[in-house]
Amino acid sequence: MPDIDRLPRRTRIKFCGLTRAEDVAIACALGVDAIGFVFAERSKRRVTPAQATPLRDALEPFIASVALFMDNDAAMVHEVIDTVRPTILQFHGDEDDAFCASFALPYLKAVAMGGEAARADDLAERFPRATGFLFDSHAAGQAGGSGHAFDWSRIPRDCPRPWLLAGGLHPDNVFDAIRATHCWGVDVSSGIESAPGEKDAAKMRRFVEEVRRATADDA
Repeated sequence: MPDIDRLPRRTRIKFCGLTRAEDVAIACALGVDAIGFVFAERSKRRVTPAQATPLRDALEPFIASVALFMDNDAAMVHEVIDTVRPTILQFHGDEDDAFCASFALPYLKAVAMGGEAARADDLAERFPRATGFLFDSHAAGQAGGSGHAFDWSRIPRDCPRPWLLAGGLHPDNVFDAIRATHCWGVDVSSGIESAPGEKDAAKMRRFVEEVRRATADDA
C-alpha cells in the first residue's frame, strides 16, 4: 500500500456566492471542484431557491453544489434541499452539530477566525459529524465574504477534518496562502468579483491558475 502522505496532493477549489448563469458556466469550464449558493438572509449574494435551481441544474458532472446558510430556520434548509438538491451544506452561524446533521447530508462548518483562536479538540467535540471545516476571517455572528484575510498561523495544525481556507483570498495571494497553510481547499467569493455576486472571468481564471501552480510546486 502506498504511503498516502507521499502521494501528490491537489488543492480543491470552491467558488462561492454565484448568482449568474454565465459565471456558473465559466466556473465549470475552469474545472473547479464546488460552487456555492448563498441562502443567508444578510448576504449581498443571497439567492432564493427558485433562482438557485437553474444554476445548480447547469453544473457539469462531478462538480459539487454547496448550499450556504447562516442561522436560517430548518424549514428554509429543507426547502433548499428539496428544490436545489445540493451536494453538501455549509453553516456559518450559531448552528450546533445536532442541527447541522439533522438534514441527512454532509455538512461543512465555518469557523470564525476574527475573534478567539479555534482549537482542534474543541472543534472535534462540538462538531463530531462535520465532514469538514472552513476557516474564515469574519468574527462570530458576522457574515463571510468580507474580502479581508486573517492571520493564517492561527489555524489549528491538528484540525480533525479536511479544511478550506477562506477570507480575503484573491489571485494575487492564493499561491502564498496555499504554500503557507497546506490547506485541503480554498474558498473564494469577493476576490474573483467585479461586484457582489458578479464574478469576473479573468479573475476566476487567474485564481484557478495560481491554485494549480501552488499545488504543482508543492508536489
